[in-house]
Order: sequence, then structure tokens, then C-alpha cells
Amino acid sequence: MKIKVSGLEEQGLSVTDTSAVEHAFSDASWRLDAVSLQIDPDGADVRVHGRLRATVPQTCGRCLEPFPAGVDAAVEVTLQPRPATGDSVELGVDDLDVDFYDNNVLDLDRVVETETTLALPMKPLCRDDCRCLCPVCGANRNVVQCSCADRAPDPRLAALRDLASRLRH
Repeated sequence: MKIKVSGLEEQGLSVTDTSAVEHAFSDASWRLDAVSLQIDPDGADVRVHGRLRATVPQTCGRCLEPFPAGVDAAVEVTLQPRPATGDSVELGVDDLDVDFYDNNVLDLDRVVETETTLALPMKPLCRDDCRCLCPVCGANRNVVQCSCADRAPDPRLAALRDLASRLRH
């Protein structure tokens, strides 16, 4: 959804229909479930705030199984006209929630995709109690109960394995 910034009315614009930003994600497997955004003009700046929910396919960081991750993101971003200096803009600490728009046009699809991506977990888990892969045989412990020892012995310590029994003799 492209929004002409100079055409925004003073009361702003409310977006609650997911079909308005149905092409927000470049990956077709991502799905926008709900959106509630308010777009308010603030001089040349534009403030976008609200919430969005999406479902994004992820791979579990413990068991490596794919699963659909639910994303519930609070959106709070200020968009400014891109400076004439181009891409080499230095941002300060206060500018972490600032993005840019070009040619008087705000691309709401890009804002939705960016905010969804930023809300994804750094280490996705299929569930909180994921039992991970067995470090010995590689079996998914969520699916099968392997009979491997909890931890394979470290081969670098093989020379010390019998040390206690040798010292007693």
C-alpha cells in the first residue's frame, strides 16, 4: 500500500483491513493475520503506530523442525523524508525508531514487513519445552526416545578415563 504523504489528512489514516497490505511480504509463505495501524502526519514526518499479527514459517533452533511462528508486534516508527545525502545518513541513539520514505510516498508494505521481521525471535523454538536433537545419534528427542548416554565422552580425555582405577593399584 503506497500512501502519498502530502495527501494525508490531519486526523491521519487508520488501516485495519489486512487486504490493504496483502502484498506486504516478499516471501509468499508469510501470512498477515491482523493489522491495526494508525498513520499520522507530523509536519514532513509520518508516525506509524499500532499492532500487527502474522504467521511466519521458522525452523526450531533446537530440533531443526519447521513450524509456523506467531508474531505479535507493536509498531511504533517515525518516517522522515530521505535526506538528499542518499544512503550515508548517520543515526544517533534517539533515531533507532526512525526510517525514511522517498519521493513523498510512504510504502506501508515495507513498514509491515520490516516490523514483522524485527519481531521474529533470534532463536526460534517450536515450543518452550523442546527437547532438541540427541548430540550422539542426532535423533529428534521430541519424536523418539533414544537410548544414548546423556553426553558422549570427550575423546580428548580418553587417557584419563581409567586414571582413578590405575592409581588405586
